[in-house]
Amino acid sequence: MQQQAAVDPSPTPPVAANQQPPAAAQPVPEAAPAPAPADPPGTSLVGWVTGPESPNETLKRFAISGTDLGIMWDNGNRQVLMAFGDTSGYCSVAGHQWRYNTLFRSQDGALAKTITVSGSPLWAPGISKQIVNSTKWAPSETGIIPTAGISVGGQQYLNFMSIKSWDANGAWTTNYSAIAVSPDNGERWGVYPGSVRTPRPDAVPGARHADGNENFQQGAFLKPGPGDPYIYSFGTPSGRGGSAYVARVQPGAIPDVSKYEYWNSDSNSWVPGNPGAATPVIPGPVGEMSAQFNTYLKQYLTLYTNGANDVVERTAPAPQGPWSPEQVLVPSMQFPGGIYAPFLHPWSTGRELYFNLSEWSAYNVMLMKTVLP
Repeated sequence: MQQQAAVDPSPTPPVAANQQPPAAAQPVPEAAPAPAPADPPGTSLVGWVTGPESPNETLKRFAISGTDLGIMWDNGNRQVLMAFGDTSGYCSVAGHQWRYNTLFRSQDGALAKTITVSGSPLWAPGISKQIVNSTKWAPSETGIIPTAGISVGGQQYLNFMSIKSWDANGAWTTNYSAIAVSPDNGERWGVYPGSVRTPRPDAVPGARHADGNENFQQGAFLKPGPGDPYIYSFGTPSGRGGSAYVARVQPGAIPDVSKYEYWNSDSNSWVPGNPGAATPVIPGPVGEMSAQFNTYLKQYLTLYTNGANDVVERTAPAPQGPWSPEQVLVPSMQFPGGIYAPFLHPWSTGRELYFNLSEWSAYNVMLMKTVLP
């Protein structure tokens, strides 16, 4: 508060007509508040993306009480798309409103409490639809699970795996992997027959099998750093026990697996058209992975779960490596219910990383934040 000026007892002279009155005293500007201290390095839970504890109210809005994965990618039009795996709805309904997969959209760049969901492709008001349906190519199919997504040229591409059987914990058998495409931001999806990769010769009747495709049953798309014209696609065998391999392709040929080139460390070269030439770039066990070019590190970064079920990161100067040793971001015992599938948010490529993480006991997806050192 300002102090009043002392009163002068002498008479005040009249102000001349051409004399300006003295300027009023200006308040002293307050000092700008000190900037908030930067978050210390480490990983923390931001909030639930799905389920009964999520502010997104996914049961009420989309008939989603439980789901997993939440694979994220930029749709090329200021939106993030999120693909989920097996999804349940109201348990009082026959069949629990089960869907093999669903999709959310978000325009949230703040991520202060979680990822705010703006919408979803719907079957009817209040229920998200299954976006990729069965092709009926495999004699036995128990799931159609997304593993990676990317947008190129206004088209949305989704790598998925057809599940033959769920086996032991962390293990499953696939019929094939393939790529679906959507021309309308995820509303409608079609599957490219030429994108099918079978893990064994008899997996899909009539399908052409190529040795090495068993290592590309699950995927992680990667848009590279500046000056690189390729799209990269990491691959792992079905389950969480295998090593990671990498292929590259021109952006216009993503659904044509005959156009992919595979990294072979023995020859230190990319081998066109031969998945059997691919050699491991990250030794297993590698659980569901995601990858990006990180602008803070100026390195490539990948997240996945290891054999101890910890969420770990590795970095490398190039998609083919050499990749650094594992650094633990989330120890498995931090969330004893079982954690898996750390999928990076495509807009958090700096020091602050945001990623979706699934918890088996809750069977829902939470948003995590890691501040890099």
